[in-house]
Amino acid sequence: MNAPDYWKRATRELSGCDAVIKDLVAKSKGLTLRSRGDAFNTLARSIVGQQISVKAAQSVWNKLVAAVPGMHPEIIHAHDADALRACGLSRSKVVYMHDLAHHFVANKLSITQWERMSDDELIVELTQVRGIGRWTAEMFLIFYMMRPDVFPLGDIGLQRAMSLHYNSGKPLSQRKIDAISKRWQPWRSVATWYMWRSLDPVPVEY
Repeated sequence: MNAPDYWKRATRELSGCDAVIKDLVAKSKGLTLRSRGDAFNTLARSIVGQQISVKAAQSVWNKLVAAVPGMHPEIIHAHDADALRACGLSRSKVVYMHDLAHHFVANKLSITQWERMSDDELIVELTQVRGIGRWTAEMFLIFYMMRPDVFPLGDIGLQRAMSLHYNSGKPLSQRKIDAISKRWQPWRSVATWYMWRSLDPVPVEY
């Protein structure tokens, strides 16, 4: 798995402007954001992980990998819905997985254009797939595209971590969270990753 080439510069600059991030960087030496390098699997993992814990998502994913002969769009597209449900997917997530696979199989996504598309353009494209909302698209931008300045404002873990570090554990409004994030630009993806690490030392990977 690959780490982004901007990581060292980002951590250096973030550490210089935010004492919380500086402390988290020191505690997470050797750990970085990493990409699995597979677009379909990244999106599929994001769908699996919607609204459940990281541990529960990994358990479902492990069952999928064991039950399906290769996590490829063509195979998922043709796979029986009940068999996917038996792995722990909800009925709606099975529909989402099939629709995601269909978009890949039918070449409905502009994959060759992704590198040239802005974050917002990519989010618009990805959210055409059933079950992919803004959060899932943002996870894709961070973990597959490795865009450096994505800020998933609606992420519950991020909100919890920022309340813990910047408001003594008391809830912060999204407006305040967004205001704090401004100091992290243009490295908000990196700062977000460290916020997640402060809650769970095991790196999240999609």
